[in-house]
Amino acid sequence: MIQMSAIEHPLLELHRQGDAQVFHYALGDSSQAAGDQPPTWIVEAFDPVPIEYAALRTHAAVFDMPHRATLVITGAERQSFLNRMLTQELKDLKPLMSRRSFWLNRKGRVDADLRVIELADRTLIDVDVLAAQRARTGLEGYIITEDCAITDASDRFRRLAVHGPAAAALLARLSEPLSDNSISDIAPGQVVIVRIAGAEVVIDRQDITGEIGLELLVPIEALRAVYEVLSPSWADRPGGTGVMPTGPLARRIGWHAVNIARIENAWPVYYADFGPDSLPAEAGDRTLNDRVSFKKGCYLGQEVVARMHALGHPKQKLVGLRLDLGPHMPTSSASAANPLGLPDLPQAVTGTALVAADEPGAPAVGAVTSSCLSPMLSQAHIALAMVKWSHAAVGTTLWAQLDDRRIKATVTDGSPFVTR
Repeated sequence: MIQMSAIEHPLLELHRQGDAQVFHYALGDSSQAAGDQPPTWIVEAFDPVPIEYAALRTHAAVFDMPHRATLVITGAERQSFLNRMLTQELKDLKPLMSRRSFWLNRKGRVDADLRVIELADRTLIDVDVLAAQRARTGLEGYIITEDCAITDASDRFRRLAVHGPAAAALLARLSEPLSDNSISDIAPGQVVIVRIAGAEVVIDRQDITGEIGLELLVPIEALRAVYEVLSPSWADRPGGTGVMPTGPLARRIGWHAVNIARIENAWPVYYADFGPDSLPAEAGDRTLNDRVSFKKGCYLGQEVVARMHALGHPKQKLVGLRLDLGPHMPTSSASAANPLGLPDLPQAVTGTALVAADEPGAPAVGAVTSSCLSPMLSQAHIALAMVKWSHAAVGTTLWAQLDDRRIKATVTDGSPFVTR
């Protein structure tokens, strides 16, 4: 579980006005992970989570992302430099395209999970705020004679995300195009530039929830104005109970709703499901194939990746799990004891040990990394978990300790639990 620590940010006061519940984003020793980068607040929820989740699945929802950092790479040789450093093929990355990649250390471990966004005059890197300084200083250490410079621009830009089936249409209606391509039919891996509330905004598509997901890079001085253009003011906000109306704007939501949807989509998150101690192959086949090219030339850590790909396998691997709670009648009404309105059911939370057999003394073979009760699957219990390779085959039965009983968990292939 992410531990707690604090920093003010441009939307925090607005979130407080909306009665947001928040948590502080930091590791146990954030100074080691992030250097001088202080931790920050993230909204958990404004309203009962089922209401926010419904907005994401049926219309559009906007999520503030102060936990993301932005590096800006400039110089005529920036693309060739990054292609020699990162795991994904970048030499064919044209302006207004994006691609996910890893930055590895010499031992082949994942120092950062990146999204590379190419513009005509610069390259942007989206990265977790706790990995930003490590990525920047690590990459800078390999610039020798190249015409290339790296700047941490996190104090100048912030990210918002709009998720939902109406996300593209909503942003098309509220923005003025500044690039030739259209936001109305933006595809994964494409980038558009628009003007919203007088500010130039870079938008790329990343469907982490299984719905259309558009991430906006916004100048920090325009962040509140853009946020309020996208979402209704609190005076006009839909009520906290009942069904979310499909109004003309996006509903403001927090991490809980996004997290449930991304687990349903089996989308791993850096620092939650894998991290700096992980090898790329441990992050699951879907993540590995999305971020690593096995055809490109050399890059830092490639020898480890190539050797494992050709000759072996990792000691552990991220997999999906379906857990059997047995017959249940979940309730999810918000109350003083349950302000988030989450289902009143037991759950194998992050860190729950997985054992190989339902018997005393059975050896632990892994642990849950993320889990949820899926609204799309009638509150079925699903999870991502890191398990030993010997127990990672699809269909393997594991057992999770839940309160005073063990429940059966079946390994899946890591593909989305819910297909949209």
